[in-house]
Amino acid sequence: MGGNSPCASCKLLRRRCAKDCIFAPYFPSDDPHKFAIVHKVFGASNVSKMLQELPVQQRADAVSSLVYEANARVRDPVYGCVGAISFLQNQVSELQMQLAVAQAEILCIQMQHQVQDPMLQQLPNPTPTTVHGGGTASQLLDDQLHYDKPFLLHNHHQFINSTTNVIHDQYSVKRETIFGDVVS
Repeated sequence: MGGNSPCASCKLLRRRCAKDCIFAPYFPSDDPHKFAIVHKVFGASNVSKMLQELPVQQRADAVSSLVYEANARVRDPVYGCVGAISFLQNQVSELQMQLAVAQAEILCIQMQHQVQDPMLQQLPNPTPTTVHGGGTASQLLDDQLHYDKPFLLHNHHQFINSTTNVIHDQYSVKRETIFGDVVS
């Protein structure tokens, strides 16, 4: 920068901005907050050392990362970016669990419809035919299974619904985000 206006770092540090100032390309004078927060968290000499050790083509990305981390550290001094990443990973896990439960419910409903359609066509008469005082064992078993399928499917669907509620209740714990918002 040299002659005109010093970069944000030189302005904040109250020093003369040299032509080869390592901060000038990444911390322009019109955005002093960007350097101020990085300086507050990491220190100017540490940032200078980090930038000098990197190839020129990677320095802009490094500065962007430093600014992001510094902002995260100011919001959450203990966890910084890790807190935000952890929160998002927990949210992804919760959504994956909800998706799995929804897919299981869809599968159960599809199975129920597949079983019910043939059953409607094959329902036995309310008065079973009797062969030698009540029919053979296989006929009685078949009749019993035709009557029990809707009952079993209904109970299976109730089990899935109760499992869904348990899973939903298990994950509905309120927690505070890194931004101070309460999430349920």
